[in-house]
This record gives sequence, C-alpha cells and structure tokens, in this order.
Amino acid sequence: MQEAHAAAQAVPPRVGHWAPNAYICGTRGITVGRGGRRRGAAGEPRTVTEDRTKGLDVAHIARRVGQFPGYPLANIPRRKRELIAAGVDVIDVGAGDPVEPPPRVASEALTEALRDPAMSKYGFQLGLPAFREAVVRYHQRRFGTAFDPMAEVLPLIGSKEGLAHFALATTNPGDVVIVPEPGYQCYIGGAIASGAEARIAPLRPEADFLIELGELPASVLRRISLVYLNYPNNPTAAIAPRDYLERTVAVCREYGIALAYDNPYVEITYDGYRAPSIFEIEGAREVAVEFHSCSKSFTVTGWRLGWAIGNRELIAALTTVKSYHDTGPFLAVQKAGAALLDHAEDVVAEVRERLTVRRDAAVAALTAAGFEVQSPRATLYLWVPLPEGLKSADFQRMALEEEGVVVMAGSGFGASGEGFFRIALTVGEDRLAEAAERMGRVLARA
Repeated sequence: MQEAHAAAQAVPPRVGHWAPNAYICGTRGITVGRGGRRRGAAGEPRTVTEDRTKGLDVAHIARRVGQFPGYPLANIPRRKRELIAAGVDVIDVGAGDPVEPPPRVASEALTEALRDPAMSKYGFQLGLPAFREAVVRYHQRRFGTAFDPMAEVLPLIGSKEGLAHFALATTNPGDVVIVPEPGYQCYIGGAIASGAEARIAPLRPEADFLIELGELPASVLRRISLVYLNYPNNPTAAIAPRDYLERTVAVCREYGIALAYDNPYVEITYDGYRAPSIFEIEGAREVAVEFHSCSKSFTVTGWRLGWAIGNRELIAALTTVKSYHDTGPFLAVQKAGAALLDHAEDVVAEVRERLTVRRDAAVAALTAAGFEVQSPRATLYLWVPLPEGLKSADFQRMALEEEGVVVMAGSGFGASGEGFFRIALTVGEDRLAEAAERMGRVLARA
C-alpha cells in the first residue's frame, strides 16, 4: 500500500495541470475519493474509520470525518503556549491575527450596543437590518455597485463559515467542486461536508497562481457545480487581472457554475493597486456570491463578522442552509460592524499604511537573511520560497523549536504549497526583523 501510494504521489494522473479527482490527504496519507473509501492491500474497500480505529466499532462516527485533511493551525497554539511557559521569546507570524486593538469606532459602538437588551436577542438570519444597509452603502461607495440589502446580502459569523456552508447550498453528492491549492482549508472542508468530489486546482508560480477554468475539457466543466476563488490570495498574495476575472465569469455563466469569490483582503493593497469586487465584471451577478470579512482589514478577527453578497437565488439558498446550522452573528457585533463599514475608508487607510511599512521592513529583513522573496501588492502575507529539498514542515518545526518563530508551512495549505512558507505581517517592524534574523539562522543550518 505504501509503495502504491508513493507511486501515485510521484506521478499523479492529470487533466491539463489539474490534480486527479481524488483528494490526497497529505497529512495523513489517506487517499479519499468519492464515497469516502480507500483500497486495502487486497483491493477491497475499507472505510477510513475502520482504518483509524484498527477494527473497533465506531460506526457512529461519519466516514467524512476521516476525509478532512489536517488543519494547519491545529497544534501550533498548544506548542506556542508550552514554549512561552518555558521562557522562550516566541514571535508569532503564523496566523493572520493582528496584534492591534479594534478601531475605536467599533469598540465604542459595541459598548453602546451591549447596553441595549434588544442586542442580546437572537438575530437569526435576518440579523440587524442596519448592518445589511451599511454593507450596501459600503459596496456602493467602494465598488460602485448597488444591492438589495434584504435579498442580496447575508450576515455571516465570519466569512469562513459562509464559504463552507455555501458548498451545502450549491452542490449535490458527486458534483465536482474546484478547490484552489494552496488555499484556505474551509474550501476543501465545505466540499467534503457536502459529499462533493473535490478537484484540486494547483496554484503555480509559473501561472501567476491563477486557476484557468477554460483549460478543462467540456466533459469536466459540465460536472462542476461550484468553484472557489480567492484574490487577493491567501497564502500566495497573488492578485487577479481583470481580463482573468472576465474569462472566469464567462466560463461559469456558460456552464452554470456557482462562483464563490472570497474577497477578505480587498482593502489590504499596496503601491496604488486597487483590488476589485467580482461584481465589477459583467455577468457576475448571474453566478457569483462574494464573501467579505471584518477580520483582517478592520482588526476584529475574534468578533467573527462577515457577509455574503450577490445573486439573490444563491443568497436565498445559503440562508436556508444556515437557518439549520446557526442563528447568525451576535447583534451587538453587527451594530459595531455597521459603524465600521460607515467609516471604512478612514479605518482601512490606517491599516494599509501600517502594513505597507511592515511589508517593506519584512522583505528587506528576509532578503538580508538569505531568502528570496518578492514584495506583494496585496494581503498581509509574504509567500516565501524555500531552497530545493527543504520541506516546509521541517522548516516550520525548526523555526519554532530552535528559534521560537511561528510560521505557516506551505504544505499546511495543501500539497501544492510545498516549497514555500507563509509569514503574516501581524507584528511590528522590529519583531519582523528579529524573526527574519532567526529564520536566517535556521536556513543556514538546514
């Protein structure tokens, strides 16, 4: 089995530059295809649960649980706490979690809302109409687009859950879902939970980290129900040219593919670049829902507030799914979110200025430490290549255990992320320079 699995990884079947239909759970070595089964040594199917429990009867655990790949941040917080308790000076540039406090306009609005008993009631999917209206005003100012706040907007408990739930709203078991890799793990999570077939689309440097749907044969395109796209991109920091977005929307319209456009970094841009909304592209309203978050651009990651906006039929379907899974974001947080969005230009200008300084300092420090890194035009991440032969998980481990620096291994975002690591611009310039110097020592020893 191990030899067969190694051979499959060495020469995987491809459609163009695309990965095979099965998703390879790289962190656990389990090949999962449709139906959630893998082949045993004699060719007989065995369920993932049976494999993991060595014959114990755990039929109450769904097979899909075994299909989820390892989550990149699952174990880091625990180990970080252990090192800090042991007296290690840990610099965390792993998670995209800014150290700055929330903007004052948000904190004041939240404090006021907490005094109102009505804000502690169930919000349900309707949520706070004032938040929906603030979302529409923001999109009108920022992108020049108009939406119906009650039919084309949906408050989310952070964009992550909305993205995962969107697969449940748009796919049937056996449908194909296009999952970019490296990418945010909720995409593959949503595809697995929906019973769909996750088709991995590798993001490659030579292709500017873009997914070209048009390269797939029509026979495959007709099976696709959903594609996830994320530009500006996490973790690669890639941006999408307008003509690329036009091509992608055209393919989705031709084949009736739902487009989940994940856009949480739209405000974190540099050097005069302005990231677009997918709805600036003609025809996108027929097929797309765009997902936004207050987390990164507005430094309120733990408040868990975002929104979905777009095609009203798709929004209605997502609303139905979420009605059976949650009762919406905390109303007081939605009140604060409305205040944030009404002051978005001022808030994000300060964030963008701060991150520009950090980006420049980090690029300079990493270059001096021996890394080859490009200066990104968007996001709060640097996607840093490693020397050939140095595994990203090994580098992550050595950086943490030997130098007290938390980074994200590229392989944690999927097998296509191997050969890179990601750092987040979430600490000040001095700490970024110190982290780069420490990582340089790891690189010299590797």
